[in-house]
Amino acid sequence: MLFVPVFEDDGQLQALPGLDEATNGDIGRARAGGEFRGKLYEFFIARVVAGPYRAARVALVGAGRRADSDPERLRRLAAACGYTARLRSVRTAALVVRDGFDLLTTAQFCADGMSSAEFDSGSYKTSDKDAGRFPDRVVIVAPGADARALADAVFRGRTVGDCANRARALANEPGNVLTPRVFADRVAQMSQAVGLSVEVLNEDRIRELGMGLLLAVAQGSAEPPRLVVIRHDPPGAPRTPVLGFIGKGVTFDTGGVSIKPADGMERMKDDMAGGAAVAAAMRALAILKAPRRVIAVIPMAENAVGGRSMRPGDVLTAASGATVEVINTDAEGRLLLGDALWYAQQLGATHLVDVATLTGACMVALGRAASGLFAAPDNWADTVREAGQRAGDRLWPLPLYDEYREMLRSEIADVINSSGRWGGASTAAVFLREFVNGRPWAHLDIAGTAWLEDRKAYQPKGATGVAVRTLTELGLMADLPLPPDRR
Repeated sequence: MLFVPVFEDDGQLQALPGLDEATNGDIGRARAGGEFRGKLYEFFIARVVAGPYRAARVALVGAGRRADSDPERLRRLAAACGYTARLRSVRTAALVVRDGFDLLTTAQFCADGMSSAEFDSGSYKTSDKDAGRFPDRVVIVAPGADARALADAVFRGRTVGDCANRARALANEPGNVLTPRVFADRVAQMSQAVGLSVEVLNEDRIRELGMGLLLAVAQGSAEPPRLVVIRHDPPGAPRTPVLGFIGKGVTFDTGGVSIKPADGMERMKDDMAGGAAVAAAMRALAILKAPRRVIAVIPMAENAVGGRSMRPGDVLTAASGATVEVINTDAEGRLLLGDALWYAQQLGATHLVDVATLTGACMVALGRAASGLFAAPDNWADTVREAGQRAGDRLWPLPLYDEYREMLRSEIADVINSSGRWGGASTAAVFLREFVNGRPWAHLDIAGTAWLEDRKAYQPKGATGVAVRTLTELGLMADLPLPPDRR
């Protein structure tokens, strides 16, 4: 099957001469009669009956208005083609890169999007599986592109798409399967398989490091915590800057003593999506041979209800020495991230990015269309947002005003872990800022974007793999801004 994107404002498809004739005029009749208008994700499939085209069928896929196209839309369009090919069990699929865009960038996103259709969200189904079969062979067709450069672009897109699928697979796992220990083992295996250095810290080592915040989150569960450190240290890499990626790894979140409502709690298995994204991005950077040093730290725990659970009113001591008064045990993600941010700096990270399904407040503010971006200083915020735009992840800046820090003031400790409903996304980010010691830092709140609630043309319901592409793009960028005292 040959997939051809068609924009609403397209004229004749000059780049593919003879296509209408090859379908015995079916394409021309469908476009002239309004059966196919090029609306986004609209499909029209015709049999090839004559001419030089080797495909048995051609599928026109609506691409919307050309002016509205961006990397994320192009990737989603390719994913929709991939799912169509899969549902029809097409053995060989080809996707044409249309003119008017950077051929290599578009080819990369097409390969990424097609790869996403390989992911099976129904891995535990034993019957009635309707996922179809992914093609044995996928070809990206970019007329006029240099063959070697095109192959490199497709390889990069394929790698990123596959790694995002791995993050989705982890986030889709049920909490009774993906415990902190199992999560740590799987991350270690997929990292070591591509040559990354991995260290898994058990509860005894975590206690030796004084990580009172991580231990407090885990203490209500029969499952012990883990902290995974992944290092990408390529030969000849510059000493600085060193990227530090930190991902929240709560394998299931009941809310603890401040228990969540039952409605929707089953989705709390994805509360480790940030940690999965970090691990998957590290794998992508290793495969793509990123030239800079990157350290990942993923704290893993289950926030359960038990006789040893932390309580509202408890005071905890972080590895950094800061004290935290617990107001809400459901504000647990920021606690374990606090210890992980501190540890990443001890390991040498100079530029920090944490990724977490942190607050419902961010979802209230931005819905499911964008992740919240909190960052400082401004040049680092701009760098991370640019990486997101280039990668196809939507990041929207939100504030870190001093007033939010005032809302976290405690009477008996350095800070409280939750100030309540108002400004919840910003106060959570400001809490994390307490642990970054003035280093360039960005916090990505992916609470609204880590999970898709309804099936779309480009993805089934479930985990999205958000932030894998942004982190990979950051690791591959040629330049990162240095802090003022290190220029």
